[in-house]
Amino acid sequence: MPHHSSPRRVLLWSTCAAVLVLVAGQARAQSAPPPHHVASSDTSFAELQRRGKAIMGVDQYTSVHEFDALRDGGRIELQRATDDSAGTRTIREHLRTIAAAFRAGDFSTPAMVHLREVPGTRAMAAKRAAISYAVRDLPRGGELVMTTSDRDAIAAIHEFMAFQRGEHHAGGRSDPMDAMHHHH
Repeated sequence: MPHHSSPRRVLLWSTCAAVLVLVAGQARAQSAPPPHHVASSDTSFAELQRRGKAIMGVDQYTSVHEFDALRDGGRIELQRATDDSAGTRTIREHLRTIAAAFRAGDFSTPAMVHLREVPGTRAMAAKRAAISYAVRDLPRGGELVMTTSDRDAIAAIHEFMAFQRGEHHAGGRSDPMDAMHHHH
């Protein structure tokens, strides 16, 4: 009796659509629109934060991001702003997943968060054999350290870090010499 499955499917879709409309309505109600010139960048940042939360599983506004350029690569630090054992565990799992993907030349996660190809990732994928990725736990999260002796790979990693710093309104060092003293 195949004709019974279609109304149920239609119902499911209309339920999903209703939920989406509801969520969109709530989001709109919560925030009064800022002045027009700020609106586009603020809205896109809020959407970036939402996608980040969906993909990483932790609230981006209450997480600390650092993107450091290092002399021999780069470092991504992601920690919860407060003690949160579940969030900390989620971050550590996310960083391990990301490290495995990057190692394989797969940069689809940052592309999904940013809705575009992220600068530096194409070269990082091409140079994946020359880059090593190490994940270390930090008190409220972890860090992913990328190391290479390949000059082009270093340049690509620095490009990637600069883009991430700007997009996430995040901290981190752009001067590898500065980061070097901090790191060793």
